[in-house]
Amino acid sequence: MNSKVERKESRRKVRRVKSEGENEENTWLATKLAGKMNEEGPRVLVTSHSDGVAGTCKGHQEEANFSIRMLMSLIGLNHLGKVGKGRTIIFLLLPLVHVVNKVQTIKCTGTDPVDIPHEWYKPGEILIGEIVTLIHYIIPTLQFKEHPSRETNIFPGLVLKHYQHVLALAFAINEINETPSILPNITLGFHIYDSYGNEQMTYRSTLDLLFKSRGFLPNYHCGIQKNVIGVIGGLNSDISLRMAEILGLYKLPQISYGSVESTTSNGVHLSSFYHMVPDESLQYLGIVLLLRHFRWKWVGIITQDGDVGQHFSEALEVELSQNGMCSAFTDKGKKMAIFDSFNEFFNNFISAIPAFMDSKANANIIYGESAFIWLAVMLHVKKWIPLEGTFSLEEMCAQKVWITTAQIDFTLTVYLKDFDIQTLQGAISFSFHSKELPGFQKYLQMIKPLWAKGDGFIKEFWEQAFDCSMANSNVPEDMDGTCTGEERLEDLPGHLFEMRMTGRSYNIYNAVYAFAHALHSMSQSRPRSRQMEDRGKLGALIVEAWQLHSLIQRISFNNTAGEEIIFNRNGEIAAGFDISNLITFPNNSYIRVKIGKLDPQDPPDKMLTIHDEKIQWQSAFTQLPPLSLCNAICSPGFSSRKKEEEKFCCYDCVPCPEGMISEQEDMDSCMTCPKDHFPNKGQYQCIPKIPNFLSFQEPLGIILAFVAIFFSAITALMLGIFIKHQDTPIVRANNRSLTYLLLISLLLCFLCSLLFIGKPKPITCLLRHTAFGIIFSIAISSVLAKTITVVVAFMAYKPGSIFRKWVGKRLAYWTVISCSLVQVGICAVWLGTTPPFPDLDMHSLSGEIIVTCNEGSVTMFYCVLGYMGFLAIVSFTVAFLARKLPDSFNEAKFITFSMLVFCSVWLSFVPTYLSTRGKYMVVVEVFSILASSTGLLGCIFSPKCYIIVLRPDLNKREHLKMKRGGKTQHIQV
Repeated sequence: MNSKVERKESRRKVRRVKSEGENEENTWLATKLAGKMNEEGPRVLVTSHSDGVAGTCKGHQEEANFSIRMLMSLIGLNHLGKVGKGRTIIFLLLPLVHVVNKVQTIKCTGTDPVDIPHEWYKPGEILIGEIVTLIHYIIPTLQFKEHPSRETNIFPGLVLKHYQHVLALAFAINEINETPSILPNITLGFHIYDSYGNEQMTYRSTLDLLFKSRGFLPNYHCGIQKNVIGVIGGLNSDISLRMAEILGLYKLPQISYGSVESTTSNGVHLSSFYHMVPDESLQYLGIVLLLRHFRWKWVGIITQDGDVGQHFSEALEVELSQNGMCSAFTDKGKKMAIFDSFNEFFNNFISAIPAFMDSKANANIIYGESAFIWLAVMLHVKKWIPLEGTFSLEEMCAQKVWITTAQIDFTLTVYLKDFDIQTLQGAISFSFHSKELPGFQKYLQMIKPLWAKGDGFIKEFWEQAFDCSMANSNVPEDMDGTCTGEERLEDLPGHLFEMRMTGRSYNIYNAVYAFAHALHSMSQSRPRSRQMEDRGKLGALIVEAWQLHSLIQRISFNNTAGEEIIFNRNGEIAAGFDISNLITFPNNSYIRVKIGKLDPQDPPDKMLTIHDEKIQWQSAFTQLPPLSLCNAICSPGFSSRKKEEEKFCCYDCVPCPEGMISEQEDMDSCMTCPKDHFPNKGQYQCIPKIPNFLSFQEPLGIILAFVAIFFSAITALMLGIFIKHQDTPIVRANNRSLTYLLLISLLLCFLCSLLFIGKPKPITCLLRHTAFGIIFSIAISSVLAKTITVVVAFMAYKPGSIFRKWVGKRLAYWTVISCSLVQVGICAVWLGTTPPFPDLDMHSLSGEIIVTCNEGSVTMFYCVLGYMGFLAIVSFTVAFLARKLPDSFNEAKFITFSMLVFCSVWLSFVPTYLSTRGKYMVVVEVFSILASSTGLLGCIFSPKCYIIVLRPDLNKREHLKMKRGGKTQHIQV
């Protein structure tokens, strides 16, 4: 019933406001009461003052007709300061309605919202707003079971280092106002609020920045006119996007100084949102390149709780997987603000066991400032709790490498003053690019508690930084004493406050200058006559915030440090990241040493630059750089094989198969060597194969060459002896011409064996087998002719024998020519169709390349050998049949024995030749040639030479007689 009365009263007041307007088309702000509170809940009122004070305000309507797509809800929170009794918390749901282009002066109800004590206002003709995140409260969750308390005894915790974000904006504004070259005759001012690290308070602070003066009425400018042309903030994506949802409605430019996430909210592009930081995808790439540089494949991920942390871990998991890396675990650091009490807060940290304590991953990636603070609190609490196992917490942390993202600035709240920063020794951090600015450190040294009027942050900062209390302060009793005001910022440890300009402060400084240069460009673009007319007039530059967008999007300028500032088409600063190494000291201070950079303008292979020699690691590491792998590294010569039911980064090491190698560690698979190389013994390197051929330089080649030359000399000597004693009976009795032809053939057979020794060449390959085949065919044909001559000679003595007409040299010459021509024909066909050629056999022998003569046609090769064998068998058969012919010196016996040796050699040649490889095949061929030739020479001509040289008494005519039937006949063979 009360709710209905209140709704009627509200509608009555709205109608009263509308009736006082002069234009029926004007639609004024209507207060809509949403939801029905429980009976004991706080009442929803239009007037918050108990005395019902009403103010006068001017309803300055916006000049654009647009529809508002969202409802901004201001949810009542515990009051952060003192609130007088009798005041009532206001719950308003404020739809922004369609308006028209008129300015009306009306009576409107001024509302005094919950007082926010932390702000800094400096007046100016044009204001730049900023929302920082400096102060944190542990805010209990509303359970709607009792009236929310308006008082809080919770002492606010400051992130002291973030106070530099406030000072960076003030420093930039002062510098611009003192620089006559930028915005002459125009004074810039600023208004700074705190988001308190809470999304609800971010909405409130953003609305305060736009509309609050003496009263609070969203969408109206009441009392003093504030010309806010742009806002800088926030620290992270949650704060930045909440700001953008409101600022975007008014087309007010917003430049984030710490959020690297995409400029979208729920998939909708925020056109008024700019980043003074690079895009987050570049940071993903940088993390992967860093891990690849140190060969870390098994890493842990610690992210902040919430959608942003979830998005980071999912996106990074994809990048890691595509680059052969895996995450060992993912921990989520909870925000302190979600706990209802300190008991719940500490119980949560005491019972929790961080995943990195049980993980083999030495490299751990920390994302998000709240995740870093969560980790610091976890380590700080666990330090006093005994852990199971042989290692202490300090020893565990000493074996970890912490990789921090750019969102982490090693910021700790005052509650963690005693945190041991040496736990993070050697941490590698991505950071926003920064450069020292002239005069900034001197500016910081001038900061004192009462240095600036209107600074609502310095009192809390000074008391908590130096553990003292200001006069008339309501601070905890455990403070050391009263602040003297002479404390110095440079005396604070680095994890609480840094004197060097941090990356975020540098971004804020550049964002202020971006607004200033945009305003300066707008003022310079006015007609010169207008500039002369407005010169000297206060506030002559009339600026609408939406006009700055086109200027900011294409702005380009050099800051006082000499660096160019420019936005890309996505509204992000065209810059990269610095990479630094955290070096700690026993007094709990630290410095950050720049060890590299990530520059998207460089080629992909040079985008990441790391100076390894500058890095200082934890002293506990036994190997530098340390390893971060799921298992031991697979040495060269081994390949990785994935373990079943585990991530692909966990694998077993298996030796490479025979004939394959792995040149590097942790190769996924082995590879084959080039054809002219082969694996070494350890199968980790390909070495050139050794050429394999029978050379004149090796012992075996020298021996065979010597044997060939020696027997060639012996053959030549025998030929000389036969020529010298050509008229003796034993030479004449055996057909001198065939004897000379056979000796010359054997001499050439010995010499042709030299063609097989040495590196094969085209000419030697053509001559090897063809010359050998033809010469041997002539030699065997000569032996066959001699055998047939002996047989015909002994058969022709019979009266009326038909063989008498064949007796003589004609039969012998015909036999030699006809048999040799057949072999010549075979070789001619061979050379004309598929001639032999030099070839490399890389597969038959491991580690060697067989340099050989490819026969071209194996069939033709065996045809040559087959025909030689056929002639040898015929000669052997004829000689064998004639071996018992009566005579004191029957040459057929020696021919039989020589052919037996010849056939034996070449019959054993075939299987031996086929079973060998490389140069030993050539050795078998040469040996067979020398052995068969030596057999013919020794068996046929050695007895004759013996008689000619040593037994000349037997070299007489009467010894060449054939006795048959008691008669003696002399036959000229």
